[in-house]
Amino acid sequence: MIDLNKHKLELTYPCSWKYKIVILETVNVKYISKDIFGDREHSIKESNVSKKGKFKSYNIELIVHNDDDRTELHKLLGDHKDIKMVL
Repeated sequence: MIDLNKHKLELTYPCSWKYKIVILETVNVKYISKDIFGDREHSIKESNVSKKGKFKSYNIELIVHNDDDRTELHKLLGDHKDIKMVL
């Protein structure tokens, strides 16, 4: 089996990157996107709804310019009070 922790992700920047977020159904995803991305161009598409309808997931796609940009956006999404999970 390959240990992925021993391998660094090699990407050619800038590139398109997707994040998946999970939020409560009652939270407005546009508020979150404005809060984190501001005027930066990105797309948001609803992905799934939990079995009981309490949670929704969304795919967010945007251009990342380097590894620091990509990881910082992941951190900002993960630290946001209304986001339950980032993939």
